[in-house]
Amino acid sequence: MTELHHLTVDLSEDTDGVGTVELMASTDPSQADVVDAEVQSVLNWARRCFADSHGPLEDGHDWDHDLQVTTEATAGRAWRTVTLTLSGSPAFISAFAEHFGNALE
Repeated sequence: MTELHHLTVDLSEDTDGVGTVELMASTDPSQADVVDAEVQSVLNWARRCFADSHGPLEDGHDWDHDLQVTTEATAGRAWRTVTLTLSGSPAFISAFAEHFGNALE
């Protein structure tokens, strides 16, 4: 099992069995390297375990992703938010939950 220290995880499934995993971290920009490393770790796992099935689920793929990074300045302080959204088949979601299960607790 791989631990995630900065990313929070929210898992949901629709009635068709398609799952969505939203991973998010809001940190000071000085933490960008460690947060980005965790995001890369998740993407590397997905690419390794589901190597030939990345793409739109409606086209028969097992997983797809969207990565958003924003930086805001409020009251003179910068804040960086990273959101990685994974959509996946039941097999992908099950494998994710097994590999990153501690992040779901």
